[in-house]
Amino acid sequence: MQLVINTPGAYLCKRGDCFQIQKDNEKQEISAKKVEQILITTRTALSTDAIELAIENNIDIVLLKSTGQPLGRVWHSKLGSISTIRRKQLFLQEHKLGLELVREWILQKLDNQIKHLSKLSMNRRDDRKQIISEAVNRIKEQIKNVEGISHSKFISEVRDSLQGYEGVASRAYFCVLSEVILEKYKFSGRSRNPALDPFNCMLNYGYGILYSSVEKACIIAGLDPYIGIMHTDNYNKKALVFDLIEMYRGYIDEIVFKLFSTKKVKKEHFDQEGDGYYLNQEGKKALITLYNDEMEKKVRYKGRNIAFQNIIQYDCHNIANRILKESL
Repeated sequence: MQLVINTPGAYLCKRGDCFQIQKDNEKQEISAKKVEQILITTRTALSTDAIELAIENNIDIVLLKSTGQPLGRVWHSKLGSISTIRRKQLFLQEHKLGLELVREWILQKLDNQIKHLSKLSMNRRDDRKQIISEAVNRIKEQIKNVEGISHSKFISEVRDSLQGYEGVASRAYFCVLSEVILEKYKFSGRSRNPALDPFNCMLNYGYGILYSSVEKACIIAGLDPYIGIMHTDNYNKKALVFDLIEMYRGYIDEIVFKLFSTKKVKKEHFDQEGDGYYLNQEGKKALITLYNDEMEKKVRYKGRNIAFQNIIQYDCHNIANRILKESL
């Protein structure tokens, strides 16, 4: 189980072979044998005895900021599951599992794009329905291309091809979003640093929120966010986060598009500097409010009913377990 200590004033200590949680006059004991990981936030405390008990039982301790973002971690100095995962991550670029994972991530991204466009096509009777249909077929072609890559290849041999297929699909996808959005918000492709239009501005901020969620999920699952597969760690950036975020961009796309289509976006939400658009506090509030509402909704995902906000963590744990089980 995952032991979460997040109540202000809570204190985690050791009692025999158990962890004891103390808060005011209440006490709760949990056997160390039942605990796989401890998450502890600011405004709480733990004893060195509790740390020692965790280390002796190879239990990972993750320290979190008040925002929920990882601050640091403590784990056994001997080779345990966390260090084993990280060591194996280094070999994924030259192993069939590396390509297998990347293919799955890209296919999920493209499938999400199709689902979003299909929703936009429903009950639409104008000529844009045909435009959406053509884009969906274009993305399906790229899905076939990705699926057609030989399983005997390594990611280093097919990286350029995969990026090409992904790029073709994304251009078709965003072209349609620009076609069906309200006239005054139409845009010309993706733009970053700075965004050149309100839609891309809000999209970029949404991806930023998503980026931090993916990084947090990686760390909690024991994955090294700096060791990527599709994106190499030569960037000196969190390459695995760049890999994994592709699976979830579609959720942000839908949230942002919903804000625009329901006319919740106002020009007062943006500050302009030169040609660039920047989301101000009011704009951030509008996006974050809808984001939080959507993240709490439960959906059917890979055979389970799960809240959107738990999907990323669920996937990262599964990825970590697959890496652990593979002979690398």
